[in-house]
Amino acid sequence: MAVTEPEAEHVLRASVGELPRLVGKPFGPSAWRTITQDEVQRFADLTGDDNPIHTDEAAGVASPFGTTVVHGYLTLALVVPLMAEVLVVDEVGTGVNYGIDKLRFPAPVPVGSRVRLSGTVADVTEVSGGYQLHADVAFETEGWSKPACVARLVLRYYR
Repeated sequence: MAVTEPEAEHVLRASVGELPRLVGKPFGPSAWRTITQDEVQRFADLTGDDNPIHTDEAAGVASPFGTTVVHGYLTLALVVPLMAEVLVVDEVGTGVNYGIDKLRFPAPVPVGSRVRLSGTVADVTEVSGGYQLHADVAFETEGWSKPACVARLVLRYYR
Protein backbone atom coordinates (compact mmCIF):
# COMPACT_ATOMS: atom_id res chain seq x y z
CA MET A 1 0.00 0.00 0.00
CA ALA A 2 1.35 3.41 -0.90
CA VAL A 3 1.54 5.68 2.12
CA THR A 4 2.22 9.38 2.63
CA GLU A 5 3.22 10.84 6.00
CA PRO A 6 0.72 12.57 8.34
CA GLU A 7 1.55 16.06 9.50
CA ALA A 8 3.04 16.18 13.02
CA GLU A 9 0.37 18.58 14.34
CA HIS A 10 -2.29 15.93 13.68
CA VAL A 11 -0.69 13.41 16.05
CA LEU A 12 -2.21 13.09 19.53
CA ARG A 13 0.32 11.71 22.01
CA ALA A 14 0.10 10.86 25.72
CA SER A 15 1.34 8.34 28.24
CA VAL A 16 -1.09 5.75 29.58
CA GLY A 17 -1.55 7.77 32.77
CA GLU A 18 -2.37 10.91 30.78
CA LEU A 19 -5.16 9.32 28.71
CA PRO A 20 -8.04 10.90 30.71
CA ARG A 21 -6.92 14.37 29.61
CA LEU A 22 -7.45 13.41 25.95
CA VAL A 23 -11.27 13.24 26.16
CA GLY A 24 -12.74 15.44 23.44
CA LYS A 25 -9.43 15.82 21.60
CA PRO A 26 -9.23 15.16 17.86
CA PHE A 27 -6.50 13.20 16.11
CA GLY A 28 -5.57 12.87 12.46
CA PRO A 29 -5.92 12.83 9.66
CA SER A 30 -3.47 10.03 9.08
CA ALA A 31 -1.45 9.73 5.92
CA TRP A 32 -3.27 8.75 2.76
CA ARG A 33 -3.09 5.04 1.96
CA THR A 34 -3.85 3.56 -1.46
CA ILE A 35 -5.67 0.21 -1.53
CA THR A 36 -4.76 -1.87 -4.59
CA GLN A 37 -6.59 -4.67 -6.40
CA ASP A 38 -3.79 -7.04 -5.41
CA GLU A 39 -4.44 -6.27 -1.72
CA VAL A 40 -8.18 -6.75 -2.21
CA GLN A 41 -7.53 -10.12 -3.88
CA ARG A 42 -5.19 -11.21 -1.08
CA PHE A 43 -7.82 -10.21 1.51
CA ALA A 44 -10.45 -12.21 -0.41
CA ASP A 45 -8.12 -15.21 -0.54
CA LEU A 46 -7.34 -14.95 3.17
CA THR A 47 -10.91 -14.49 4.40
CA GLY A 48 -12.86 -16.43 1.79
CA ASP A 49 -14.92 -13.31 1.01
CA ASP A 50 -14.79 -13.65 -2.76
CA ASN A 51 -17.85 -11.53 -3.61
CA PRO A 52 -17.27 -10.63 -7.29
CA ILE A 53 -17.81 -6.91 -6.63
CA HIS A 54 -14.41 -7.02 -4.93
CA THR A 55 -12.46 -9.32 -7.23
CA ASP A 56 -14.03 -9.35 -10.70
CA GLU A 57 -13.74 -6.22 -12.84
CA ALA A 58 -16.79 -7.05 -14.99
CA ALA A 59 -18.94 -7.73 -11.91
CA GLY A 60 -17.72 -4.51 -10.33
CA VAL A 61 -18.60 -2.49 -13.44
CA ALA A 62 -22.07 -4.11 -13.56
CA SER A 63 -22.68 -3.41 -9.84
CA PRO A 64 -24.31 -0.25 -8.47
CA PHE A 65 -20.76 0.97 -7.73
CA GLY A 66 -19.54 0.85 -11.35
CA THR A 67 -16.16 -0.59 -10.36
CA THR A 68 -14.61 -3.11 -8.00
CA VAL A 69 -14.78 -1.98 -4.40
CA VAL A 70 -12.69 -2.69 -1.32
CA HIS A 71 -14.12 -5.03 1.31
CA GLY A 72 -15.55 -3.04 4.21
CA TYR A 73 -13.62 -5.19 6.64
CA LEU A 74 -10.37 -4.62 4.76
CA THR A 75 -10.96 -0.88 5.15
CA LEU A 76 -11.67 -1.41 8.86
CA ALA A 77 -8.51 -3.52 9.25
CA LEU A 78 -6.49 -0.47 8.24
CA VAL A 79 -7.53 1.13 11.53
CA VAL A 80 -4.50 -0.43 13.24
CA PRO A 81 -1.72 1.09 11.11
CA LEU A 82 -3.55 4.38 10.44
CA MET A 83 -4.43 4.94 14.12
CA ALA A 84 -0.84 4.18 15.08
CA GLU A 85 0.22 7.17 12.98
CA VAL A 86 -2.03 9.69 14.71
CA LEU A 87 -2.77 8.38 18.24
CA VAL A 88 0.40 7.48 20.10
CA VAL A 89 0.20 6.12 23.64
CA ASP A 90 3.54 5.91 25.43
CA GLU A 91 4.53 3.75 28.39
CA VAL A 92 2.17 0.96 27.36
CA GLY A 93 2.79 -2.55 28.58
CA THR A 94 -0.01 -3.98 26.46
CA GLY A 95 -2.53 -2.34 24.14
CA VAL A 96 -5.53 -4.23 22.75
CA ASN A 97 -8.52 -3.69 20.53
CA TYR A 98 -11.30 -4.50 23.00
CA GLY A 99 -14.19 -4.15 20.58
CA ILE A 100 -16.39 -1.90 18.49
CA ASP A 101 -19.56 -0.32 19.86
CA LYS A 102 -20.79 0.94 16.49
CA LEU A 103 -19.72 0.23 12.92
CA ARG A 104 -21.11 1.43 9.60
CA PHE A 105 -19.88 1.49 5.99
CA PRO A 106 -21.77 4.51 4.54
CA ALA A 107 -19.94 4.63 1.20
CA PRO A 108 -17.89 2.23 -0.92
CA VAL A 109 -14.14 2.54 -1.43
CA PRO A 110 -13.34 2.04 -5.13
CA VAL A 111 -10.26 -0.14 -5.58
CA GLY A 112 -7.24 2.08 -6.23
CA SER A 113 -8.58 4.85 -3.98
CA ARG A 114 -6.73 6.54 -1.17
CA VAL A 115 -8.16 6.49 2.35
CA ARG A 116 -7.14 8.15 5.59
CA LEU A 117 -8.42 8.17 9.16
CA SER A 118 -9.42 10.89 11.60
CA GLY A 119 -11.01 10.64 14.99
CA THR A 120 -11.82 12.01 18.40
CA VAL A 121 -11.25 10.54 21.85
CA ALA A 122 -14.83 10.21 23.09
CA ASP A 123 -14.30 8.77 26.56
CA VAL A 124 -11.64 7.33 28.84
CA THR A 125 -12.38 5.21 31.91
CA GLU A 126 -10.08 3.49 34.34
CA VAL A 127 -9.91 -0.31 34.27
CA SER A 128 -7.80 -2.63 36.36
CA GLY A 129 -4.19 -1.97 35.37
CA GLY A 130 -4.88 0.78 32.85
CA TYR A 131 -7.51 2.66 30.85
CA GLN A 132 -10.28 1.95 28.38
CA LEU A 133 -10.57 4.50 25.59
CA HIS A 134 -13.52 5.01 23.25
CA ALA A 135 -12.57 6.65 19.96
CA ASP A 136 -14.95 7.82 17.26
CA VAL A 137 -13.17 7.33 13.94
CA ALA A 138 -14.01 7.94 10.30
CA PHE A 139 -12.28 6.76 7.14
CA GLU A 140 -12.29 9.35 4.38
CA THR A 141 -11.90 8.36 0.73
CA GLU A 142 -10.13 10.98 -1.34
CA GLY A 143 -12.62 12.84 -3.52
CA TRP A 144 -15.72 11.54 -1.72
CA SER A 145 -17.91 13.61 0.59
CA LYS A 146 -19.36 10.65 2.51
CA PRO A 147 -17.12 8.61 4.85
CA ALA A 148 -16.28 5.05 3.86
CA CYS A 149 -16.39 3.73 7.42
CA VAL A 150 -17.38 5.17 10.78
CA ALA A 151 -16.87 3.35 14.06
CA ARG A 152 -16.73 3.77 17.81
CA LEU A 153 -13.69 1.76 18.83
CA VAL A 154 -13.02 0.42 22.30
CA LEU A 155 -9.31 0.21 23.08
CA ARG A 156 -7.53 -0.82 26.25
CA TYR A 157 -4.09 0.32 27.33
CA TYR A 158 -2.40 -1.43 30.23
CA ARG A 159 0.70 -0.23 32.04
